[in-house]
Amino acid sequence: MNIQILKLLAKNADITDSEISTVTGLSEDEIRSEINEMKKEGIIRAVKAVIDWEKLDEFYVSAIVELKVTPKPGLGFEEVARKVSRYREVESCYLLSGVSDLCCIVKCPTFQDVSRFISKELSTIESVTSTKTQFVMRRYKELDTDLEVKDEDERGVVSSC
Repeated sequence: MNIQILKLLAKNADITDSEISTVTGLSEDEIRSEINEMKKEGIIRAVKAVIDWEKLDEFYVSAIVELKVTPKPGLGFEEVARKVSRYREVESCYLLSGVSDLCCIVKCPTFQDVSRFISKELSTIESVTSTKTQFVMRRYKELDTDLEVKDEDERGVVSSC
């Protein structure tokens, strides 16, 4: 397994085998072989684009939903985490330390849809004792990608003599 290849792919899924070859010194055949092996082993799960949805007309709302869960003997939090992860509205699901047990990133077309999803689906799951929801107002960075639009300063450099 080549960590350098993984880091390059994580930074830019569009990177070509030729570009990886230049950075790593491996041949393109070696790179393809390494990537295929890592896919087969489940190390590389998916290659995705990071989309700045705010630039499109199609709007959606994201919320961070924390769940408190009563774990089941022998299953812990796994059963609830698997069930929560199956919903199409759930973009990500994490086990946490601290006050909450699970954290989900939920994506729906409207605030009302997020509210409905939490009240009718997540909060009714057996073992979920409470939820805490925070709406995402703006994304600045997503999966190591800067989403913030920086205004170019066209004034030029001023010398400090």
